[in-house]
Amino acid sequence: MSFREINSKMVEATVLPGQRLFSQRGAMLAYKGDVSFTPNIQGGQGGLMSMIGRRAAGEATPLMTVEGSGTVFFGHGGHHVHVIGLTGDTLYVEADRLLAFEGTLQQGTMFMGSQGGVMGLVRGQVTGQGLFTTTLKGHGSVAVMAHGGVFEIPITPQRPVHVDPQAYVAHHGEVRNKLSTALGWRDMVGRGSGEAFQLELSGSGTVYVQASEEKL
Repeated sequence: MSFREINSKMVEATVLPGQRLFSQRGAMLAYKGDVSFTPNIQGGQGGLMSMIGRRAAGEATPLMTVEGSGTVFFGHGGHHVHVIGLTGDTLYVEADRLLAFEGTLQQGTMFMGSQGGVMGLVRGQVTGQGLFTTTLKGHGSVAVMAHGGVFEIPITPQRPVHVDPQAYVAHHGEVRNKLSTALGWRDMVGRGSGEAFQLELSGSGTVYVQASEEKL
């Protein structure tokens, strides 16, 4: 894994010759060694068509290609950072939550309706995250950003997980999502936000949840 968490808001990345990292522009805090940072116009390993798809979907975040030999320290806006390791599966994450990821991962865009049907469309409108989401697939690690830290919740076929849509960060595995009514879920304890919905994730995998309902 290329990333190591220095503290709750910063990660250290090892850059090796012949390998690439991608980071959100403005995320580099410091570096050591012979490292270059180049604006990325190819859309990560997904190539030009991946980039065009994300632009059309409004799910594109400007990236930098990081190459060379050395160590880079990443962080952004004082947000909490969490590192996720992938072993061949696909991570679904909002583009603006990506801090950095390894170049071994293939980046793409998925229409949320294909996972959740009509409710997938509703989810995009309710959460304000859009109707599309970014996918990262393969073997490698990803550093994501969140408010108040991130905790992981396993999803099993016998036990779906229900998440406040505003607290959702990402998920991976063979997981389906749908939006369901949760009227009174928060209002009964005096903390209603006016959004009577919860995101239900079922199947086998992991969902990453932030300890806040605040958007980045």
